[in-house]
Amino acid sequence: MQHETPLQPPLSMPLWPMQRAYAAFLFDMDGTLLDSIASANRVWSRWAEGHGLAPDSVLKVLHGVRAVETIRQLNLPDIDPEHEADRITQAEIADAEGTIALPGADAFVRALPTDRWAIVTSAPRALATVRLRAAGLPIPPVFITADDVARGKPAPDCFLLAAGILGVAAEDCLVWEDSPAGIAAAEGAGAGVVVLTATHRHRMETHHPAIADYVRLAHGQDETGALGLFMHP
Repeated sequence: MQHETPLQPPLSMPLWPMQRAYAAFLFDMDGTLLDSIASANRVWSRWAEGHGLAPDSVLKVLHGVRAVETIRQLNLPDIDPEHEADRITQAEIADAEGTIALPGADAFVRALPTDRWAIVTSAPRALATVRLRAAGLPIPPVFITADDVARGKPAPDCFLLAAGILGVAAEDCLVWEDSPAGIAAAEGAGAGVVVLTATHRHRMETHHPAIADYVRLAHGQDETGALGLFMHP
């Protein structure tokens, strides 16, 4: 059930276009809370070259899904996708240089009640932990990774799992995403969506609200504890 209680924004802070409250916020990680593109591109480019592939052909399909699913999409002969994904993950863990938080992300999530938000990422837990620490971001109690679901994004399983652990309905959650696969997963779960564009090289066509970063955003709670968004002028 949607929360329709009107929120009162602080003085001089107009309401975000989505004028409703949410039971919880579910954040993707790469491209949504932090920028790890430099690290990922280095590792995947080396892997592609080692398999005789043009790096650009691999880089354009890897974001937003689990590594093993990216490798399966490539349909390479005589390749064990699980083994190759593990090799890539270990290389990414060893090379997190240049991983940074998106502007305003750290302050935004640290101000959230810990029982009202989760990270839901396609990265394995070990890699996600390394990247969050490299970016100086907190790890919330509910932390869903590629290790926790049999089907990754664009399947909705990860968001449904996070909402269930938080004790709320997925349709009462707002998902923060940056990739088509993640957006599809959120839509499949019935959640609201806001799109982060900070790491996009090209404009993404989407009917969902889109923002570049968190610098102008703030959040508040209504009397039920549900979360609403406000934007600084």
